[in-house]
Amino acid sequence: MTDLTHVELLWLEKQIERWIRFGRPVDERILDRRRRVLSFTPGSTFGFVRWAANDHGTIASRIDILRAVRSSEACATIPYVRPGADILLRASGWAKVKHVLQMIDIVEALGVDPADAAPDYWRHVHSRLAVGEALRPYTMARHKAWLLRQRLES
Repeated sequence: MTDLTHVELLWLEKQIERWIRFGRPVDERILDRRRRVLSFTPGSTFGFVRWAANDHGTIASRIDILRAVRSSEACATIPYVRPGADILLRASGWAKVKHVLQMIDIVEALGVDPADAAPDYWRHVHSRLAVGEALRPYTMARHKAWLLRQRLES
């Protein structure tokens, strides 16, 4: 399983947090009581959240929704993600991160695992956030269209 994408997670109370919001890791390696590495198979979609603070409050909030890639595929470099991944969505700053988390909640409220949602939807959310447009929620009709498209492509 050399094609796995590895994500290093960290938790330092009130300082730094890196965690997976959604996704299906196939392996977990515990490095110590604060660090672990989760691994994802090619094609897997996952949400990676990074947060940092200092004595004055939050200094960084970020969420990336990524697709793990095969070693032969082109990918973007993302901190703490090896070797890299396909970026479906990237948001920085609490206001944008909060919107993305709300969109993830909407997908889950439909009974759909966000890891199974259409990758195009996450790109849509990214694009709308980038230009300050209202975000369109995920719908069952969109999800059914995505599932049908997957069946047709296989």
